[in-house]
Amino acid sequence: MRTTHLRRTAVAAAATLALPVSLGLLAPVAHADDMSGPFGPACAGVPKDGAGSFDGMASDPVATAASNNPALSTLVTAVKKAGLVDTLNNAKDATVFAPTNDAFAKIPKADLDKVLADKAQLTKILTYHVVGEKVAPDQLSKGSFKSLEGSMITTTGSGEKFKVNDAANIVCGNVKTSNATVYIIDSVLMPKS
Repeated sequence: MRTTHLRRTAVAAAATLALPVSLGLLAPVAHADDMSGPFGPACAGVPKDGAGSFDGMASDPVATAASNNPALSTLVTAVKKAGLVDTLNNAKDATVFAPTNDAFAKIPKADLDKVLADKAQLTKILTYHVVGEKVAPDQLSKGSFKSLEGSMITTTGSGEKFKVNDAANIVCGNVKTSNATVYIIDSVLMPKS
């Protein structure tokens, strides 16, 4: 009788331990092609918490969210000089291809200073980085989107490796803000003159 009771207890304990494991097997597994969250090598540098974290940026409109990301400070300065903060913060379901500070650093300083001093040219360049609709990661493999500047932007690639206009790499993509999706890129896009 005692052996039977011990055997039942052991079976019950094994079933209790196995249940969480078996439930874990039923949970969805994240794959590299699951693009529901941010992706790309530069995403690792985003703070884990605070205003500049993914959660923090998700609660702010896009220009405000960008101002909380140290890697986008040159872009934020340019947006302020062009007077586009309100335009970006009030946009609905926009997509922003946001160049990093390193992207701006690729432009010779004299040329960058000249563009920053020319509000019309700066506005043209910055609005070329914005699409007036939400662009999801699954649209990037062979995408073509009209920018707010009026010219087309193209995207190509697969997995987590995408290029914009065959010139810029998306280094951290699918970053959500309260009104936009952001794809951080490693080069500044130039519209055709």
